[in-house]
Amino acid sequence: MPVAPFRIAGAAVEVAVPVRSGGVPGVGMAGFRGRAMERLDLEMVPYPALTIFLNLGDDLILDEANGIRTQGSSVVGFGTVGARGGGRDIDVIQVRLSPVAAHSMLGVSSGLSGQVVALDALWGREVERMRERLHATRSWDERFAMVAGALAARARAGRAVDPEVEFAWQRILSSHGRIRIDRLADETGWSRKRLWSRCRSQLGLTPKYGAQLVRFDHAAHRLAAGRSAAQVSAESGYVDQSHFHRDAMAFTGLTPKALAVAPWLAVDPLAWAAPAYAPRT
Repeated sequence: MPVAPFRIAGAAVEVAVPVRSGGVPGVGMAGFRGRAMERLDLEMVPYPALTIFLNLGDDLILDEANGIRTQGSSVVGFGTVGARGGGRDIDVIQVRLSPVAAHSMLGVSSGLSGQVVALDALWGREVERMRERLHATRSWDERFAMVAGALAARARAGRAVDPEVEFAWQRILSSHGRIRIDRLADETGWSRKRLWSRCRSQLGLTPKYGAQLVRFDHAAHRLAAGRSAAQVSAESGYVDQSHFHRDAMAFTGLTPKALAVAPWLAVDPLAWAAPAYAPRT
Protein backbone atom coordinates (compact mmCIF):
# COMPACT_ATOMS: atom_id res chain seq x y z
CA MET A 1 0.00 0.00 0.00
CA PRO A 2 2.08 3.00 -1.20
CA VAL A 3 1.97 6.29 0.65
CA ALA A 4 2.96 9.79 -0.38
CA PRO A 5 6.67 10.28 -1.13
CA PHE A 6 8.73 10.89 1.98
CA ARG A 7 11.86 13.00 2.04
CA ILE A 8 14.80 11.10 3.41
CA ALA A 9 17.98 13.15 3.72
CA GLY A 10 16.72 15.45 0.97
CA ALA A 11 15.61 12.73 -1.47
CA ALA A 12 11.97 11.95 -2.32
CA VAL A 13 11.38 8.26 -1.66
CA GLU A 14 8.14 6.33 -2.08
CA VAL A 15 7.36 4.38 1.08
CA ALA A 16 5.05 1.35 0.92
CA VAL A 17 3.69 -0.88 3.67
CA PRO A 18 1.71 -4.13 3.46
CA VAL A 19 -2.05 -3.96 3.89
CA ARG A 20 -1.63 -6.93 6.23
CA SER A 21 1.33 -8.72 7.75
CA GLY A 22 0.81 -11.84 5.64
CA GLY A 23 0.18 -13.95 8.71
CA VAL A 24 3.87 -14.38 9.51
CA PRO A 25 4.43 -13.79 13.24
CA GLY A 26 7.38 -11.64 14.19
CA VAL A 27 7.78 -10.08 10.73
CA GLY A 28 7.51 -6.45 9.64
CA MET A 29 8.05 -5.22 6.06
CA ALA A 30 8.29 -1.91 4.22
CA GLY A 31 9.25 -0.96 0.68
CA PHE A 32 11.29 2.03 -0.47
CA ARG A 33 11.61 3.29 -4.04
CA GLY A 34 13.14 6.44 -5.50
CA ARG A 35 16.15 7.95 -7.18
CA ALA A 36 18.35 10.41 -5.36
CA MET A 37 20.21 13.24 -7.06
CA GLU A 38 23.16 12.35 -4.88
CA ARG A 39 23.96 9.04 -3.26
CA LEU A 40 22.11 8.62 0.04
CA ASP A 41 24.27 7.69 2.99
CA LEU A 42 22.26 6.99 6.14
CA GLU A 43 23.59 5.79 9.46
CA MET A 44 21.47 2.97 10.85
CA VAL A 45 20.15 3.13 14.39
CA PRO A 46 20.43 -0.27 16.12
CA TYR A 47 17.06 -1.94 16.55
CA PRO A 48 15.69 -4.93 18.54
CA ALA A 49 15.09 -6.88 15.35
CA LEU A 50 17.27 -8.47 12.73
CA THR A 51 17.04 -6.58 9.42
CA ILE A 52 17.03 -8.06 5.92
CA PHE A 53 17.51 -5.77 2.92
CA LEU A 54 16.19 -7.30 -0.32
CA ASN A 55 17.84 -5.12 -2.92
CA LEU A 56 16.04 -4.70 -6.25
CA GLY A 57 17.97 -1.65 -7.43
CA ASP A 58 21.51 -1.30 -8.71
CA ASP A 59 23.73 0.00 -5.96
CA LEU A 60 22.58 -0.64 -2.39
CA ILE A 61 25.69 -0.75 -0.23
CA LEU A 62 26.02 -1.33 3.51
CA ASP A 63 29.20 -0.27 5.24
CA GLU A 64 30.18 -1.48 8.69
CA ALA A 65 32.05 0.73 11.13
CA ASN A 66 35.16 -1.42 10.63
CA GLY A 67 35.21 -0.62 6.91
CA ILE A 68 33.79 -3.91 5.60
CA ARG A 69 31.41 -3.28 2.68
CA THR A 70 28.49 -5.47 1.59
CA GLN A 71 26.75 -4.83 -1.72
CA GLY A 72 23.28 -6.04 -2.66
CA SER A 73 20.85 -7.97 -0.47
CA SER A 74 22.13 -8.34 3.06
CA VAL A 75 21.32 -9.05 6.70
CA VAL A 76 22.14 -6.69 9.56
CA GLY A 77 22.52 -8.44 12.90
CA PHE A 78 21.26 -7.28 16.27
CA GLY A 79 23.10 -4.38 17.83
CA THR A 80 25.24 -3.58 14.79
CA VAL A 81 26.72 -0.20 15.68
CA GLY A 82 27.96 2.28 13.10
CA ALA A 83 26.54 0.57 10.00
CA ARG A 84 25.63 2.87 7.11
CA GLY A 85 23.37 2.15 4.15
CA GLY A 86 23.14 4.07 0.92
CA GLY A 87 22.60 4.21 -2.78
CA ARG A 88 21.27 6.37 -5.59
CA ASP A 89 18.88 3.96 -7.31
CA ILE A 90 16.59 2.96 -4.42
CA ASP A 91 14.33 -0.07 -4.82
CA VAL A 92 14.42 -2.21 -1.72
CA ILE A 93 12.23 -4.22 0.61
CA GLN A 94 13.30 -3.98 4.21
CA VAL A 95 12.25 -6.86 6.46
CA ARG A 96 12.53 -6.72 10.23
CA LEU A 97 12.49 -10.06 12.06
CA SER A 98 12.08 -10.54 15.77
CA PRO A 99 14.86 -12.67 17.28
CA VAL A 100 12.31 -15.47 17.68
CA ALA A 101 11.36 -15.38 13.98
CA ALA A 102 14.97 -14.97 12.87
CA HIS A 103 15.97 -18.21 14.58
CA SER A 104 13.67 -20.32 12.40
CA MET A 105 13.91 -18.27 9.19
CA LEU A 106 17.67 -17.78 9.10
CA GLY A 107 18.86 -20.55 11.38
CA VAL A 108 22.03 -18.70 12.36
CA SER A 109 20.72 -15.66 14.21
CA SER A 110 23.12 -16.36 17.08
CA GLY A 111 26.06 -15.81 14.75
CA LEU A 112 24.93 -12.50 13.27
CA SER A 113 25.02 -10.10 16.21
CA GLY A 114 26.98 -6.95 15.52
CA GLN A 115 27.72 -7.57 11.84
CA VAL A 116 26.43 -7.29 8.28
CA VAL A 117 26.28 -10.46 6.15
CA ALA A 118 25.42 -10.95 2.49
CA LEU A 119 22.03 -12.66 2.30
CA ASP A 120 23.18 -15.16 -0.33
CA ALA A 121 25.74 -16.45 2.17
CA LEU A 122 22.75 -17.71 4.17
CA TRP A 123 20.15 -18.50 1.50
CA GLY A 124 22.34 -19.28 -1.50
CA ARG A 125 20.80 -19.16 -4.98
CA GLU A 126 17.35 -18.60 -3.54
CA VAL A 127 18.26 -14.92 -3.13
CA GLU A 128 18.83 -14.31 -6.85
CA ARG A 129 15.68 -16.24 -7.80
CA MET A 130 13.67 -14.15 -5.36
CA ARG A 131 15.26 -10.96 -6.62
CA GLU A 132 14.31 -11.78 -10.21
CA ARG A 133 10.70 -12.48 -9.26
CA LEU A 134 10.41 -9.35 -7.15
CA HIS A 135 12.07 -7.19 -9.78
CA ALA A 136 9.62 -8.47 -12.42
CA THR A 137 6.65 -6.82 -10.69
CA ARG A 138 6.18 -3.19 -9.69
CA SER A 139 3.25 -4.02 -7.42
CA TRP A 140 4.16 -3.60 -3.78
CA ASP A 141 1.29 -5.84 -2.68
CA GLU A 142 2.57 -8.68 -4.87
CA ARG A 143 6.10 -8.15 -3.67
CA PHE A 144 5.09 -8.26 -0.02
CA ALA A 145 3.04 -11.41 -0.62
CA MET A 146 6.03 -13.12 -2.29
CA VAL A 147 8.35 -12.26 0.60
CA ALA A 148 5.79 -13.30 3.22
CA GLY A 149 5.32 -16.64 1.45
CA ALA A 150 9.06 -17.28 1.33
CA LEU A 151 9.52 -16.40 5.01
CA ALA A 152 6.55 -18.52 6.08
CA ALA A 153 8.01 -21.51 4.21
CA ARG A 154 11.37 -21.06 5.91
CA ALA A 155 9.67 -20.74 9.30
CA ARG A 156 7.86 -24.04 8.77
CA ALA A 157 11.10 -25.74 7.78
CA GLY A 158 13.17 -24.18 10.55
CA ARG A 159 13.52 -24.93 14.25
CA ALA A 160 11.45 -22.99 16.77
CA VAL A 161 13.01 -21.51 19.89
CA ASP A 162 12.20 -22.99 23.28
CA PRO A 163 8.83 -21.80 24.65
CA GLU A 164 10.65 -20.34 27.65
CA VAL A 165 12.93 -18.31 25.37
CA GLU A 166 9.97 -16.95 23.40
CA PHE A 167 8.20 -16.10 26.66
CA ALA A 168 11.30 -14.29 27.94
CA TRP A 169 11.56 -12.19 24.76
CA GLN A 170 7.89 -11.23 24.93
CA ARG A 171 8.31 -10.18 28.56
CA ILE A 172 11.31 -8.05 27.64
CA LEU A 173 9.22 -6.36 24.93
CA SER A 174 6.13 -5.82 27.07
CA SER A 175 8.23 -4.26 29.83
CA HIS A 176 10.11 -2.05 27.32
CA GLY A 177 13.33 -3.64 28.53
CA ARG A 178 12.78 -2.74 32.17
CA ILE A 179 12.24 -6.22 33.63
CA ARG A 180 14.97 -7.49 35.94
CA ILE A 181 16.78 -10.55 34.64
CA ASP A 182 16.46 -12.39 37.97
CA ARG A 183 12.70 -11.95 37.82
CA LEU A 184 12.66 -13.04 34.19
CA ALA A 185 14.52 -16.24 35.10
CA ASP A 186 12.07 -16.92 37.93
CA GLU A 187 9.09 -16.47 35.59
CA THR A 188 10.51 -18.95 33.07
CA GLY A 189 11.35 -21.46 35.80
CA TRP A 190 14.98 -21.55 34.70
CA SER A 191 18.17 -20.54 36.42
CA ARG A 192 19.69 -17.23 35.37
CA LYS A 193 22.63 -19.13 33.83
CA ARG A 194 20.37 -21.39 31.76
CA LEU A 195 18.22 -18.49 30.56
CA TRP A 196 21.35 -16.55 29.59
CA SER A 197 22.78 -19.52 27.68
CA ARG A 198 19.58 -20.44 25.81
CA CYS A 199 18.78 -16.87 24.81
CA ARG A 200 22.28 -16.32 23.55
CA SER A 201 22.34 -19.53 21.49
CA GLN A 202 18.79 -19.22 20.09
CA LEU A 203 18.16 -15.47 19.86
CA GLY A 204 21.68 -14.30 19.27
CA LEU A 205 21.68 -11.96 22.25
CA THR A 206 21.67 -12.26 26.03
CA PRO A 207 18.61 -11.24 28.08
CA LYS A 208 20.51 -8.27 29.51
CA TYR A 209 21.66 -6.95 26.15
CA GLY A 210 18.25 -7.60 24.62
CA ALA A 211 16.61 -5.61 27.40
CA GLN A 212 19.09 -2.76 26.95
CA LEU A 213 18.41 -2.67 23.21
CA VAL A 214 14.62 -2.72 23.66
CA ARG A 215 14.77 0.04 26.29
CA PHE A 216 16.99 2.16 24.06
CA ASP A 217 14.67 1.69 21.09
CA HIS A 218 11.70 2.73 23.20
CA ALA A 219 13.58 5.84 24.34
CA ALA A 220 14.97 6.75 20.90
CA HIS A 221 11.54 6.76 19.26
CA ARG A 222 10.07 8.92 22.00
CA LEU A 223 12.96 11.30 21.56
CA ALA A 224 12.34 11.41 17.79
CA ALA A 225 8.64 12.07 18.49
CA GLY A 226 9.53 15.34 20.20
CA ARG A 227 9.95 14.54 23.87
CA SER A 228 12.88 16.05 25.71
CA ALA A 229 15.85 13.95 26.75
CA ALA A 230 14.90 14.51 30.38
CA GLN A 231 11.35 13.23 29.76
CA VAL A 232 12.58 10.27 27.79
CA SER A 233 15.10 9.31 30.47
CA ALA A 234 12.43 9.34 33.18
CA GLU A 235 9.80 7.54 31.07
CA SER A 236 12.16 4.82 29.91
CA GLY A 237 13.59 3.79 33.26
CA TYR A 238 17.05 5.30 33.04
CA VAL A 239 18.69 6.29 36.32
CA ASP A 240 19.15 9.83 35.03
CA GLN A 241 19.67 11.79 31.81
CA SER A 242 23.40 11.06 31.72
CA HIS A 243 22.61 7.34 31.77
CA PHE A 244 20.49 7.73 28.64
CA HIS A 245 23.23 9.88 27.09
CA ARG A 246 25.73 7.06 27.62
CA ASP A 247 23.41 4.51 26.03
CA ALA A 248 22.80 6.78 23.02
CA MET A 249 26.53 7.19 22.50
CA ALA A 250 27.19 3.46 22.96
CA PHE A 251 24.47 2.33 20.52
CA THR A 252 24.80 5.05 17.87
CA GLY A 253 27.75 7.33 18.56
CA LEU A 254 25.20 10.20 18.65
CA THR A 255 24.17 12.51 21.43
CA PRO A 256 20.44 12.51 22.30
CA LYS A 257 20.14 15.88 20.51
CA ALA A 258 21.53 14.42 17.27
CA LEU A 259 19.58 11.19 17.70
CA ALA A 260 16.31 13.13 17.90
CA VAL A 261 16.69 14.25 14.26
CA ALA A 262 18.34 11.12 12.85
CA PRO A 263 16.94 10.49 9.31
CA TRP A 264 16.86 6.75 9.99
CA LEU A 265 14.20 7.26 12.69
CA ALA A 266 12.20 9.94 10.87
CA VAL A 267 10.49 7.50 8.49
CA ASP A 268 9.43 5.04 11.20
CA PRO A 269 5.95 6.51 11.86
CA LEU A 270 5.12 5.76 8.21
CA ALA A 271 7.03 2.58 7.52
CA TRP A 272 6.80 0.88 10.90
CA ALA A 273 3.69 2.38 12.49
CA ALA A 274 2.43 -0.96 13.83
CA PRO A 275 5.36 -3.38 13.95
CA ALA A 276 4.55 -7.01 14.70
CA TYR A 277 8.10 -7.86 15.72
CA ALA A 278 8.92 -5.38 18.48
CA PRO A 279 5.90 -3.40 19.71
CA ARG A 280 6.63 -0.04 21.28
CA THR A 281 3.23 0.69 22.88
